[in-house]
Amino acid sequence: MTKPLLLIDVDGPLNPYAAQAERRPDGYTTHRMRPTGWTGPKPLRVWLDPRHGAELLALSEAYELVWATTWKDEANEWIGPRLGLPELPFVDWPEMHGAAPRGTFWKTRYILEYAQGRPFAWVDDDITSYDHEYVEQNHLAAALLLRVDPRLGLLRPDFDALADWAAALQERETP
Repeated sequence: MTKPLLLIDVDGPLNPYAAQAERRPDGYTTHRMRPTGWTGPKPLRVWLDPRHGAELLALSEAYELVWATTWKDEANEWIGPRLGLPELPFVDWPEMHGAAPRGTFWKTRYILEYAQGRPFAWVDDDITSYDHEYVEQNHLAAALLLRVDPRLGLLRPDFDALADWAAALQERETP
């Protein structure tokens, strides 16, 4: 069986950017970064929890990990090394922040194109009920869309849900 994809957004799930600016969440460290396209006068503040790297590596037993972020391949330079992750494939968005079908998040249609009919789990902070409906109607394989609160980032129950979903998928596909 081919592993399902685990499509990982950075800002929100790994970087809880919406948390109070003066109060870094527990377990996170502050990093200052200047990825391509960052035009602010100061480097971008990114909070990362190094424990997330170990959690994602553990999930790589059941999933093929893929960056699904506007950082694109730069996630391999700026984010992955700080979490202890190897270089990962990434979704190379044909267009970012453009119009999307029927109220869906702009990434959703590209996620389905990238998945090419494979089962996938997707963690992002911008997933809505419209995205769930669109995926149900347009993707025949199993899919888990996991919305993460951008004030909190990925939490233990999120990692548990991802592990449980992959295990259930494996059980269904094993004769």
